[in-house]
This record gives sequence, structure tokens and C-alpha cells, in this order.
Amino acid sequence: MTHFAHGPIQQIPTDTETVFAFQIHGHIDDDASEALAEFMNGVFDQHPKVNMLLEMTKFTGSDWDSMLDGDVIKSRFRSLQHVARYAVVGAPDRAAKMIALMDKIIPVDARAFDTDEINAAWDFVGARPIAA
Repeated sequence: MTHFAHGPIQQIPTDTETVFAFQIHGHIDDDASEALAEFMNGVFDQHPKVNMLLEMTKFTGSDWDSMLDGDVIKSRFRSLQHVARYAVVGAPDRAAKMIALMDKIIPVDARAFDTDEINAAWDFVGARPIAA
């Protein structure tokens, strides 16, 4: 599979084939959200289960209408079946609270980690970053 990079979203290569990690720097617009959704739909076509890690320490926001794109909606629903563990590092406070709530009601083990807990987040998803 090719390396994903689109605008503020850059894939972090990992030492585990089924762990997909991304850094988000800046604002996520419709195009970036749709591109990531298309990429992850391709991942879901190839792997029955994956783990994901999002590093959001430099995230500045996103366009609300980006969640209404067909590919984005499809990838979110498919993630319920294909994502086993989902770690978010450095999420804004309200997003971290939503992740904690969603962990209780969706079939994905989802956790938010503070910036200084990044090693724990990598342990949680079962991988380590590698140089590109």
C-alpha cells in the first residue's frame, strides 16, 4: 500500500502492517477528509482488522461539512467493523471526552492520550513509528 499524505494529514510509517498512524498539522478541509476516507476504505478492503493512531498535537480544527461526504460516512461506518483499537494523542479536550464516551458505546477500543503519553498510545496500538 502506498504512503498517505494529503494537506495537513501525513501518514506515520509503522513497524506493523496492520497499524495505521497519522499526524495532523493544521486545519482539515473537505479534500483532506475525503482523501483520508478513501485511503482507509482501501485499507479496510485489504485488512479485516487494523489499529489506528492519530497524533493531533498541532491540529487546529476541521470543516464541519467534511463529515457529510459519502466516502467519509462510508469509512466511519466501516471503521466500526474493521478498527480494533483507536488511539488519539493530543486531542482537544472536547474531542477526548467524546472519544471516552464513544468507547463505551461502539465496538472499537478507543482511547485518548495526552501528548506526554505518546509511548503509551503506541503500546496500545501495538506498533512503533519507523523512519520513512
